[in-house]
Amino acid sequence: MSHVAPGAQLPYEPERAREDDDFAASLKGPGAFLWRYVKIWPGHFISLTLVVVSASLAGIASQYGMKLLVDAMEKPPAQNTAVWFALAFFVGLFAIEAALWRVSGWLGCRTSVGVGVDIRLDLLNYAAGHPMRYFQEQRAGSLGHRITSTAGDFSAMVNKLTWNVAPPIVNFLGACAIFFTINIGMAAALAFFAVAITLGLVAFSVKGRRLHRTYAEQAGYVGGELIDVLTNIWSVKAFAAGARERARLRYIFDGEAKAQRSSWMFTEKARVLHDVLLWTMAGSMLVWALLLWSRGEVTAGDVVVVSTLVFRILHGSRDLAIALVEIEQHVNFLGETLRVIGAPHEVTDREDARPFARKGGAIRFDNVSFGYGVVGRPVLRGFTLDIPAGQKVGVVGPSGAGKSTIIHLVQRLHDVQAGRVLIDGQDAASLTQESLRYAIAVVPQEISLFHRTVMENIRFGRPEATDDEVRAAAQAAHCHFIDDLPHGYDTVVGDRGAKLSGGQRQRVGIARAMIKNAPIVILDEATSALDTESEIEVQRALDRLTKDRTVIAVAHRLSTLSSFDRIVVLMDGRIAEDGPIEELLEKNGVFARMWRLQVRGISVDLALDQAG
Repeated sequence: MSHVAPGAQLPYEPERAREDDDFAASLKGPGAFLWRYVKIWPGHFISLTLVVVSASLAGIASQYGMKLLVDAMEKPPAQNTAVWFALAFFVGLFAIEAALWRVSGWLGCRTSVGVGVDIRLDLLNYAAGHPMRYFQEQRAGSLGHRITSTAGDFSAMVNKLTWNVAPPIVNFLGACAIFFTINIGMAAALAFFAVAITLGLVAFSVKGRRLHRTYAEQAGYVGGELIDVLTNIWSVKAFAAGARERARLRYIFDGEAKAQRSSWMFTEKARVLHDVLLWTMAGSMLVWALLLWSRGEVTAGDVVVVSTLVFRILHGSRDLAIALVEIEQHVNFLGETLRVIGAPHEVTDREDARPFARKGGAIRFDNVSFGYGVVGRPVLRGFTLDIPAGQKVGVVGPSGAGKSTIIHLVQRLHDVQAGRVLIDGQDAASLTQESLRYAIAVVPQEISLFHRTVMENIRFGRPEATDDEVRAAAQAAHCHFIDDLPHGYDTVVGDRGAKLSGGQRQRVGIARAMIKNAPIVILDEATSALDTESEIEVQRALDRLTKDRTVIAVAHRLSTLSSFDRIVVLMDGRIAEDGPIEELLEKNGVFARMWRLQVRGISVDLALDQAG
């Protein structure tokens, strides 16, 4: 593994993370969200619109060609060249229409798929900006379902607009123009009834908005519940809870099914209403056309074109109205997703935020106060702590004392409410989040690995690392077990690393942190969940990882901090004791009593209760 000094600037630096104001603004509503992607893909949408409009016009014109053909056939066959002209006109336009619809399908595919990729990446990127508490409150499976469904809803809306909304509108306008050449009264009647029927169905459909929204909410909830059960399938098996979970899911699914039926049947009612109106309107227009023909006011071709266009327009108005209903459903799904994922970020980069400039890794909490939104109960109050570059500091204390808060604030997972957190003299609030976190290596209590190979999981710490560098980091982290895996470094570790033992996952996590070569290392209960044998191996790996780096380690096992330069004892968000371990033991204070009681197997919390 090539050695790079902890404070040196690595050749790879992530892009500066800046809040995308345009994207954040688009999350305020479905309309703004959709318009964003129309502006990003203008050529595709404009081309698709032009092709669809041209295809629809060609279809209407071909119906007029049929009128010309029928009228020409009423003349004597001898030297009747008009018949062949009308036939060529009709067949030519029919071919052009078919070709344009195929082009629209190709353009629609490219547009929907391309925008779908952008939507999923943009929503994932925005969701990643939420604090960890957000992901604890929202099921990961449900969020994944929402992001994927949003791309699907967009594709469905593009399809509806392309083939069910735009064509009927163009057909209606073209048909009105043709009807005006036949009979102004019929043209006016067609225009009036087509518009009235469409607006009436749309108004009727608006009443179903609540039903569609309810179904959208239920669908998101059910997706999360199902994935929650699959994620915890071990517990389901271990507690023989299969039948119980099926019964619970049956109740939940029945609720979703009820909401889906209500939404679906409302749409069917709209279709029935339209069919009745279609029968009435079409019948009336055909009777009218035949009466005009019987009086010699229109030709047989006129009757043919009236009959074909009436059914085309009225069927189109049905497609239009139903499409608008279904678009309303998709908009509700989209709105529900934007409501959940589009919540404002709690931590954002300033407009003038700058990348973190790496030095030695010094950390200072300067009169910091912070709380998790609970009024009157801050976790830290006027907290001040200096950690020089290269120093190893262990942080101990009871649950709720502020240990996790300290390491979260160093990573800027939250912004302080008062005071400052300085990293190498730079205010964390003035830095871009990504550049700061790239300079910090974290080893948590429970390592979460990706469903990828061992090689990919270790390289996740530094994507441009070579295979040799990955292997060197693994050796330094005592990952000797990798050679015994079925495919070595190419072995897929399973969901969250399920194919590896706890100690193996921990060592892979340490290798991942080691290859990152960051000047600051955070250890959050990195060995507390391991057995004695695994802990020895992991501790050796941690010793290699923390050499010549600034280290903050939160630990309940006090013995794991014996080689640290300094111990900080937290009580109620304040420093109760601070100093080298030997000095604290000699003082016979809180830490010394905790140490003695833990030697007897008593936990930190209980030790503090007895010490207090």
